[in-house]
Amino acid sequence: MLGFEKVEKLIERNVIEVAPLAYMRGRTLNDAFIILDESQNTTIEQMKMFLTRIGFNSKAVITGDITQIDLPRSTKSGLRHAIEVLAEVDEISFNFFHSEDVVRHPVVARIVNAYEAWEAADQKRKAELAAERKREAQEQEQK
Repeated sequence: MLGFEKVEKLIERNVIEVAPLAYMRGRTLNDAFIILDESQNTTIEQMKMFLTRIGFNSKAVITGDITQIDLPRSTKSGLRHAIEVLAEVDEISFNFFHSEDVVRHPVVARIVNAYEAWEAADQKRKAELAAERKREAQEQEQK
């Protein structure tokens, strides 16, 4: 791991660049290792714009947690969309982490598991409610 002073010098020499996503438009990033962090809150358009900046001899790593999307409900996450769209594209791979991969306090893994269990049960409840409403609507049509 690089120390603060070393990183600072690399930034001064333009070896490392920290740039907001908004400043990527129009650029091509050749000979680069590019990291897009916390990408779960990108829009589809932002993710596509970022991905199309990758130049020759470059690698990109995109991180994000699709369980922590803060976008309005009407806006689909660019990360979630990219996972769906790019799943079969050669030279692109995805790595997914689970509660057993948590390297924070052990209780964090249990918190993640509790949320996953609640969300699975909630989805099941919603599916059952939708099926019940559909049955009721069909019964009303038959009357």
